[in-house]
Amino acid sequence: MNRYQDIIGRINYALFLVAAFLLPFPQLPIRYACVAWVVGWFLEGRWLHRPLPIRQNKTAIPFILFGLWYVWQAASYFWCADKAAWGGIMERYLTFALIVPIGLWGVNRYYNVRQTGKALVLGCVIAVPAYVLWMAALYHHPEWEANLHLSEPLKVYGDWWTFLSENISLYKHRLFLCSVELFGVVVAVQLWHKQKWPLLMTLPVMLSAIPLTASRQSVLTVIAMAAVGIICMLPHAYRWWVGAGVVLLALFVGGGTLMLHPRMQQFELNELTELREVSLEHESRLNIWAIALETPKDYLAHGLGAGQSTNYLVEKYKEKYFNYYASKRYNAHNQYLEQLMELGVPGLLFFLLMWLSVPLCAKGKGRPTAWLFFALFVFNMFTDCMFGRFCGIALWAVGMLFILLQSDTERQQ
Repeated sequence: MNRYQDIIGRINYALFLVAAFLLPFPQLPIRYACVAWVVGWFLEGRWLHRPLPIRQNKTAIPFILFGLWYVWQAASYFWCADKAAWGGIMERYLTFALIVPIGLWGVNRYYNVRQTGKALVLGCVIAVPAYVLWMAALYHHPEWEANLHLSEPLKVYGDWWTFLSENISLYKHRLFLCSVELFGVVVAVQLWHKQKWPLLMTLPVMLSAIPLTASRQSVLTVIAMAAVGIICMLPHAYRWWVGAGVVLLALFVGGGTLMLHPRMQQFELNELTELREVSLEHESRLNIWAIALETPKDYLAHGLGAGQSTNYLVEKYKEKYFNYYASKRYNAHNQYLEQLMELGVPGLLFFLLMWLSVPLCAKGKGRPTAWLFFALFVFNMFTDCMFGRFCGIALWAVGMLFILLQSDTERQQ
């Protein structure tokens, strides 16, 4: 039995390394790797032979809260209108329930923070030139498109950079790619904070994903994460009042940088204060948020139910003759707004609480990572549903386990 567990344990850890490596690549291989990793953990059988560590380890609390969030959504079956949509979202979010036992029972002795971090950074470093070379090949050989079986056609632009930034989402959505690369930056700095050459070889490659993809949100996220990182390094005696100044400076720099971003030319500044004035030819997110907020009385109390927000928005699009939005079935493009629509005000408050528990319950070396991971998701969720794709769920799962490993002081010793 012990030999069986040892073999499965080695395979399980290897699958976790594969999942970490594949995070910056298209989501289909990530999905297979994550499913195999979780199945391997259950096959190992640790959950049958080890008592719950929750009594002495608060790092399990965020996992429990995410599990309760999944249960809360499951309960919305009783008042949701579209049972098929509810089933689809529960299947997609099943990872949140399956990761809870791993957070409670822990992982085997083969799991190593440095190895895991190196696998993630290696994947991040390889992914950027791989995408660049692939998109360059497609730019010079547009006839290949007929054999690619893409869900949407490649768009042709006058320059190669614009071609890459607009079409890379057909393989890896720009925000999710930049999110993984930024988490890779966090991991690389922790791995080699005293070694300049590994950082000089990895950080420029990973950070180059942001200008290559022209992601506006990622520019703001970098500034936010930098502010959080500075605050984490401050002595406790100065952290609050100096931290407030750092946050104000980050807001000023972030706002100024965003105004200079070329993609900000899609709409005029006064539209930011007139979200109710929707029009098809301008920034789609502003239109979607305005439509979603028009009749909040429909969902404020208990929500529409899990997986119901997109159907609700499609009906609203049709009412306003936004037929293109309806045909694309655009979601809320804001995780908080989606939670408000599907679970109501109580569900949104619980969602915020469970995210806040991630950094507050981390320990030791895991706490700075948890704050940066928190900043990464919290800011990106303003403009996209980070859990609307399995890429975001996989990043959450690997990131949470990475923080758990760092918080395990016995393992570190």
